[in-house]
Amino acid sequence: MAELVLGLGVSHSPQVSMVPEAWPARGEHDKRNPALIGTDGVVSNYEDLLNRADVARIAKEITPEKFQQRFDQNQKGVAKVVEALYGAKLDVLVMVGDDQQEYLQDDNMPGVSVYWGDDVIAKGRGISTGVGDRPLVGYREEDQVVPTHSALGRHVIEYLVESEYDVACSRFLDPDRGGRSQGGIGHAFGFVYHRIMTEGLIPTVPIMVNTYYPPNQPTPKRCFDMGRAIRGAIEAWPTNARVGILASGGLSHFVVDEELDYMAMDGMKEKSIVKLSRLPRERMDSGNSEIRNWILTTSACEHMEMEIFDYVPCYRSPAGTGCAMAYAKWD
Repeated sequence: MAELVLGLGVSHSPQVSMVPEAWPARGEHDKRNPALIGTDGVVSNYEDLLNRADVARIAKEITPEKFQQRFDQNQKGVAKVVEALYGAKLDVLVMVGDDQQEYLQDDNMPGVSVYWGDDVIAKGRGISTGVGDRPLVGYREEDQVVPTHSALGRHVIEYLVESEYDVACSRFLDPDRGGRSQGGIGHAFGFVYHRIMTEGLIPTVPIMVNTYYPPNQPTPKRCFDMGRAIRGAIEAWPTNARVGILASGGLSHFVVDEELDYMAMDGMKEKSIVKLSRLPRERMDSGNSEIRNWILTTSACEHMEMEIFDYVPCYRSPAGTGCAMAYAKWD
């Protein structure tokens, strides 16, 4: 039987791979976002968010020196995830991420979809920096055809159906699909191929979770329960294989919400379905919603201990917009 031997969590925001000189431009871009979720759970535009922000505290977080410090922390966090990935000598990696209308769109938006084809395309360059043509650190220019593991993917689908989960599935990515990925796998997964799989490709099983879009987002409890079921599927797979699972995305953004992040990390460290189920749902939308990917991975790794390599709140504007990054492993 297969064995789940490693869990990983990594943020995939452009800010992870964006030189610090480009961060203020992303902050300017935030001024055009009409749906920023404040740390109070109120959804507003940038000006209203600024009026409610602790401007004096945030000002200390948006200096060039702090940007460089946070950038360096992010690179070290990524390096630790890479080291843990290859140190585990995996045969397959299950990837849990969200699709932001890149492949899955409003004509059919499942709560959870498992990919079980033979390969996918990881698009080159990934995400624009917002500053001219400045490249993202560590991103390849060219597209890559990367291997996925159809046998384990199909087994996970069948196991979840037997466990009474109504899971969607996909066997190929339509190259004519009109989303931002333009026929490739979404950025949550592309980030892993560009920044994490730097020492050789590992076959993957991509699991796309609709964290972003109402009305069918899985609840935090449903994500926790499904993580347990996915672990069961892996351990029931009649193959001698070392399997890992990775959460791509999170933590809070597009407003940094350190309180929410620490609540989530506390629940994950304690493997507490109660604490994670009680995360304030009004603050679990937009970018914050990607915490769901971490919750699913946490429960899949209940038999292991979590180590948080780093938590890096990357502010980029006086209103507190930005992305809070985290890097972790379970083993």
